[in-house]
Amino acid sequence: MSQLIAREKEVTLLDLLDRILNKGVILRGDVTISVADVDLIYLGLKVLLTSVETAEQMRWAQAEADSASWPGA
Repeated sequence: MSQLIAREKEVTLLDLLDRILNKGVILRGDVTISVADVDLIYLGLKVLLTSVETAEQMRWAQAEADSASWPGA
């Protein structure tokens, strides 16, 4: 049987922030507020964390993909 060897890698806060800004991270979550088993408020949350430059690159790439998918393009 093979064993998986976990290797520790130290990641600094700066490295983590650099990766988030360069690649982007999407956080999704749901919150439901209820009283006596009656749902009163439901919140669906979506958050994109990235740099403005990366967001613009994503937007342009999506626009190019959309225009390429149009018939006759």
